[in-house]
Amino acid sequence: QVLRKSLQRGFALSAGSFLVYEAHKLISGFAEVHASFKVEEIIEQADYLYGSGETEKLYRLLVQHKNSDDAELLWRLARASRDLAQLSSTSAEKKRQLAYEALECAKKALEKNESNFAAHKWYGICLSDVGDFEGIKTKIGNAIVIKEHFQRAIELNPKDATTIHLIGIWCYSFAEMPWYQRKIAATLFATPPTSTFQEYAAHSHLKFFSCLYTADPNFYSKNLLFLGKTYLKLNNKKMALLWLSKAKEYPAHTEEDKQV
Repeated sequence: QVLRKSLQRGFALSAGSFLVYEAHKLISGFAEVHASFKVEEIIEQADYLYGSGETEKLYRLLVQHKNSDDAELLWRLARASRDLAQLSSTSAEKKRQLAYEALECAKKALEKNESNFAAHKWYGICLSDVGDFEGIKTKIGNAIVIKEHFQRAIELNPKDATTIHLIGIWCYSFAEMPWYQRKIAATLFATPPTSTFQEYAAHSHLKFFSCLYTADPNFYSKNLLFLGKTYLKLNNKKMALLWLSKAKEYPAHTEEDKQV
């Protein structure tokens, strides 16, 4: 009798535990689906604000999710932080703060998903920005790491025209490096990073034709400007005039476009 009652009680407890376990699984499943939908909604809102040029609203939306584990949210926050730092209305101290915030977000995005091409791209961009506050030695010292992340971004997404443009800017920067910076580079690297204007032109042409092929809306004025500057360095004034004219005629939607 005692044994029978114990078995009955045990069965009842087991059945109850099973039901609680199943309910927990069901609730957890709903929670995961809800979280997924929520992230997708935030990303959709963020992309709309980015496309509309609503930099401050975009930052306010995404900064609420700075502790997220989603790489897609985190790299977008890195981009938004950087874009806010670029505004002329942002104070010098705030620019510095935002630059470091952006780098942390991009780094976290990479930790969450190493296969995310945009995380690599924005980590490279943000690392370069931070170099502006830490001096030329740090900036040159980070150059190889920056290029590696740009190259990894292209490996993961060969059609991303913006990253190809960034590799071009990297090449241009080293081609134009003054002698005293080359001395610094020589002390930092066994084989200092070098580049040529020919290499830059090749990258930029690749980017240009990639944009024509994919009709990428991010094809923008700064690339046209650097193509023109490159051809000037190569003493090809005819081609320089062509690209500088395109840069001049480009519709100025952003502050950067106006500067170009």
